[in-house]
Amino acid sequence: MLKPEEQIEVIKRGTVEILVEGELLKKVERSYSRNKPLRIKAGFDPTAPDIHLGHTVLIEKMRQFQELGHEILFLIGDFTGMIGDPSGRSEMRKPLTQEEVLNNAETYRDQIFKILDPEKTKVVFNSEWMSRMASGEMIRLMSAYTVARMLEREDFKQRWVNQDAIGLHEFMYPLIQGYDSVALHADVELGGTDQKFNLIVGRELQKEYGIEPQCIVLMPLLEGLDGIKKMSKSLGNYIGIIESAKEMFGKIMSVSDKLMFRYYELLSHVSLGELQSLKEGIEKGTIHPKHAKESLAVEIVARYRGREEALKAKEEFEHIFKQKGLPGEINEITIDLDAILERKPESWLPQIMKNAGLTKSTSEAIRLIKQGAVKVNDVRVTDPDARIQQGENIIKAGKRKFLKIHAK
Repeated sequence: MLKPEEQIEVIKRGTVEILVEGELLKKVERSYSRNKPLRIKAGFDPTAPDIHLGHTVLIEKMRQFQELGHEILFLIGDFTGMIGDPSGRSEMRKPLTQEEVLNNAETYRDQIFKILDPEKTKVVFNSEWMSRMASGEMIRLMSAYTVARMLEREDFKQRWVNQDAIGLHEFMYPLIQGYDSVALHADVELGGTDQKFNLIVGRELQKEYGIEPQCIVLMPLLEGLDGIKKMSKSLGNYIGIIESAKEMFGKIMSVSDKLMFRYYELLSHVSLGELQSLKEGIEKGTIHPKHAKESLAVEIVARYRGREEALKAKEEFEHIFKQKGLPGEINEITIDLDAILERKPESWLPQIMKNAGLTKSTSEAIRLIKQGAVKVNDVRVTDPDARIQQGENIIKAGKRKFLKIHAK
């Protein structure tokens, strides 16, 4: 086990804030002297069936704690998931059914052990204690916080000012999340910056119940492919961990050099020393940023798809972008020549791109065409009214999507 000061250095990697760092050092020192691991908690509400790299930032921090010898408590909030986390919400969230939550939870369990050691990870569900909580104990829990304190939360405050609905059950969410720390006697809780209020509630509830308060490690919200907004499926700037190796590799290679270092810091398993050497090598010009990005892409893709698939994805990427070739497999469709001659919608390029799955809508296809991001037979198309011509056509949308069309 590393010495306390060394452990703190590892723990601080990529963090935004630690509450309170001095207290955490004392906990680590006590753990070290007694050879007793700290109890590290992180909660995940299974409100969606898919996970992207942004979700794995906390899991990677849990892995670091695990490698330092501490006990990992991976909390699946099946009870709180049915309430729905109101953090950052401008409107009331629709509660999920128990069946939806449990189905989504299975996805989480399947994926976390690609990062964490299953033999050293304790998976717990907060329904284990919340479903047994008597009404009297629930009232005691509710009495620990006031409405005024709840309205200190920025999202609640804004909805109150705007006279938007706030369900009473939403006030229960931070209380129950906080009580999870009481039930688990957590020494440390991890969370994103958007969870700060909820994590502090857990710390204060532990005091209320006579338990030593947990320390809080706040992690940033990972930026998506655009490098600006947080990674989100709804924004389309995400890298899903169940995507194909080829898609994952291509997306990672598309990020900026600046964002690459952010991903290295939060997602890579390289040591702090290796990361510093990498940064220095790029600054001195002895390491090319593209090579560093390829190494990152191989590492991340291998984690979820296996090293063989990661190397295949790298080889295909090099074939397409360095040798200006085509991918090994391209979706193919055939369209009728009569439709083309009559200039029906079926021959309209944006409509074809939508129908073939290159874009989600014709408006997205038009936007890509106007941006100059679409080529037909290696010729850039800028006219959104473009039609497909007779014969074989290779459409390239963006950097990674291809389609072969046979127009007869």
